[in-house]
Amino acid sequence: MTNIRNVAVLGTGVLGSQIAFQTAYSGFNVTVYDIGEAALAQARGRFGALVETYSREVEGAPDGKAADAVSRILLTSDLAAAVVDADLVIEAVPEVQAIKQQTYQKLASLAPAKTIFATNSSTLLPSDLKDFTGRPDRFLALHFANNIWKFNTAEVMGTDETAAAVFDAVVAFAAAIGMVPIPMHREKAGYVLNSLLVPFLNAAAGLAAGGYAEPEDIDKVWRIATGAPMGPFQIYDIIGLTTPYNILSQGDESARALAAWLKENYIDKGKLGIAAGEGFYHYKPAN
Repeated sequence: MTNIRNVAVLGTGVLGSQIAFQTAYSGFNVTVYDIGEAALAQARGRFGALVETYSREVEGAPDGKAADAVSRILLTSDLAAAVVDADLVIEAVPEVQAIKQQTYQKLASLAPAKTIFATNSSTLLPSDLKDFTGRPDRFLALHFANNIWKFNTAEVMGTDETAAAVFDAVVAFAAAIGMVPIPMHREKAGYVLNSLLVPFLNAAAGLAAGGYAEPEDIDKVWRIATGAPMGPFQIYDIIGLTTPYNILSQGDESARALAAWLKENYIDKGKLGIAAGEGFYHYKPAN
């Protein structure tokens, strides 16, 4: 069991929306924050699509459970209102260190003393952010995989200042929302998942950007030779190209070159992945 009941999720992108929906689906009260009405309108669309997805793909779900989840989600562009009674804040804002740091500086003065802060950062260490939280003993990382209802891991990683009771509470919360908690014993950039996944995706992008093979053929080789259900560019499209672009843009010279290739050939053309209807592949609108 967990004492966490009221959860705030900051950021309504693909994964932020999924985290909020999964939490509400599991019976928790959820307040979702983003910076303006346009972002919140997109979030409402994502929640509607998730109702259909959960109803179709989650085995054994009672009729109407996915639709009921939406009734437990409150959307707001008022950060203070979002966190006023939060037991846990899950931050899923863009993967840019400065944006995350600024977000925590605001949170520090707005959230009650009881509130635990958790970052869903894909690559940043919680130590990169803890000094901006005002409560390093109540701060850690809680990292989810995309398509959360199917790929239900939750990596929990604290700093040397995270209180043991806080760490345990977040592990219990992750289990309560249907995740498989993966406790990390030490800080590691990329956690377990992205320590494996990011180099794999970068290698695939390097092959395509270097003109060695087409993305479709790179995917084909990986699927046939390993038996994997998806190739790297199919995974890129699920993640969405914006997050990999942001990560690569902060890397070394070779990483920045891959970021420029993604931007010129895909992002600038609106090919952002499944959510946009096109990325490395074209996707038909959901019925």
